[in-house]
Amino acid sequence: MKMLKPLVPLFLLIITSYVTAQNPICPPGVYIADPSAHVWTDGKLYVYGSRDESPDYYCSYDHWVLATNNLSDWEITKDAFASRGSKDQVSYSDAPLYAPDCQYFNGNYYLYYCLAGGADIEGYAVSASPTGPFINGKPIKVGGYNQIDPAVFIDDDGQGYYIWGQFEAKIAKLKPGMTEIDESTIKVGVVNEKEHFFHEGGYMVKRNGIYYFIYTDISRANRATSIGYAMSDSPMGPFRYGGVIVDNDHCDPETWNNHGSIAEFKGKWYIFYHRSTHGSKMMRKACIEPIAFREDGTIPEVEMTSQGAGEALDAFAEIEAERACLLFGNVRIAGFGSQNEALIKINNDDAACYKYINFGTGASSVLIKASPGPKPVRIELALGQSWGQSLGSIEIPGNGDGTKVLEYRFPVRKIAGIHALWLRFYGDNNQIFCVDSFHFEK
Repeated sequence: MKMLKPLVPLFLLIITSYVTAQNPICPPGVYIADPSAHVWTDGKLYVYGSRDESPDYYCSYDHWVLATNNLSDWEITKDAFASRGSKDQVSYSDAPLYAPDCQYFNGNYYLYYCLAGGADIEGYAVSASPTGPFINGKPIKVGGYNQIDPAVFIDDDGQGYYIWGQFEAKIAKLKPGMTEIDESTIKVGVVNEKEHFFHEGGYMVKRNGIYYFIYTDISRANRATSIGYAMSDSPMGPFRYGGVIVDNDHCDPETWNNHGSIAEFKGKWYIFYHRSTHGSKMMRKACIEPIAFREDGTIPEVEMTSQGAGEALDAFAEIEAERACLLFGNVRIAGFGSQNEALIKINNDDAACYKYINFGTGASSVLIKASPGPKPVRIELALGQSWGQSLGSIEIPGNGDGTKVLEYRFPVRKIAGIHALWLRFYGDNNQIFCVDSFHFEK
């Protein structure tokens, strides 16, 4: 069973060489959603987001920050900002904190936050450090449009723009201090549900003279599982719809929304988004995928993967079960013991997929770490974008209570190269059975 090192009493918790895979970029037990990614003057990439703490409600009362030099090793700064408790920096409210954004201006970092309720939903706090602590939260007046999900974009000429809202995005110019909106410039519906499938979660970047409005897209099945985008020659629009960049459908049986950003890091572009866990709309975890641009500036859709920004997963190293990028049926990723996650509540004919796994010159057996329940389960393994070439099956005896992790080794059909791997489960609806990890052997 995988375990993180015990937490040390430091403001900064650093997790080094945390995993060889990249998705999710949050470690077990940490749920950071709505990722807004920025590269600051120190060359590091920072991710700001809301922090989920319960499958019963969205978000929490504090923000943590993720940071990296290489997209592989991630630092986590806890308690970068809080709306209640011992580190409270919002004197006028104790409401939960929804999705934030951050911008660097004139030597300081400005965290733009929003509250779950109250008269002054939008606000800002300031720090000399990109990881906070952000202090002295103060409200931002938004012309009566009190809505969630702020984002701030600074154009090449230094002009700042404030973006926020649901169903129809609002945008306005910021005054020179970056803390007040010029209410005379507010434009409502710059991106909207009817023309652009906009739901919430706006974010803006500029590339090669094109302004990209990134947002939660509700174009598929009337569910906000996609990150979409629109393009314009001006930050105030008009914007033309571009399409979907990534869709988190089937990351969890109850997934509902998505929220993200795109950023360039060391010459390559990436999309940051989140996936739900725990069979809920909440408990979301930030993820990353590389993206590309066509000659005309449009962005091809990318798939969810287990490898994220890294290479294909090494088949011969331990692969944590929560790296699954697609889930079908009742199975979901959830906490399993202390600081650990697994595939749990597995029913008959459920399936999980891992994209992609590098089998090198060949693997001939698999070792699975699982927690058996009182009834037997058969696991079938196969390769392909959909259920394809069979690798064999594993019989897990029904001799446990779902709490103790045991090892099971079985031969598989020899396979080499890089493939998507599927695990499909057969047996009674045995929700006690869990899969913790697996690896292949030569």
